[in-house]
Amino acid sequence: MKIICIGRNYAKHIEELDSEKPVNPVIFLKPDSAILAKNQPFFIPAFSNEIHYEVEVLVKINKVGKYIQEKFAHKYYDEIGLGVDFTARDLQNELKDKGLPWEKSKAFDGSALIGKFVAKETLGDLTSLDFTLHKNETLVQEGNTNAMLWKIDELIAYVSQFFTLKKGDVLFTGTPAGVGKISENDILLGAIKGEEFFSVKIK
Repeated sequence: MKIICIGRNYAKHIEELDSEKPVNPVIFLKPDSAILAKNQPFFIPAFSNEIHYEVEVLVKINKVGKYIQEKFAHKYYDEIGLGVDFTARDLQNELKDKGLPWEKSKAFDGSALIGKFVAKETLGDLTSLDFTLHKNETLVQEGNTNAMLWKIDELIAYVSQFFTLKKGDVLFTGTPAGVGKISENDILLGAIKGEEFFSVKIK
């Protein structure tokens, strides 16, 4: 499986990082070794002093597809989840300043927290999903998929021009504003429409 991530898909998040609004979706990949094992804590890596949380709605691909038309994209997934794209922000800023790829800051071991998935039919309108992230019981991120620059079906159509999508692939659809630093002993809890999708302790 592969993890396909979309950057800069929420305008307010672009603003908070002082980034440029892209003309097309920004795509980057994480290897399967980036997946944080189920029910395991996230260990802050030694190479960064500024790991940030980024909560994101996830899409699990259910069959092989290439050059998928947007009108058919809904047939390529039937489950929605929630996760965290852990980012070594200090390292990412250093790499960006040098015009280098982001992988070291985005694709390191354990950097992809993948929570539970549920049938998309149970969530209603996927273009208007409320989702949240709490850190130590304090709300730190609050988003709605209606603020996406590119909706789920648009992303699937776009990504499939470049990468063949395969069953089990996971698409991270971007994060809203409110990203911030994690510290040892923090507890992160993510929810969609008030239902918990993951909880993780930071070590």
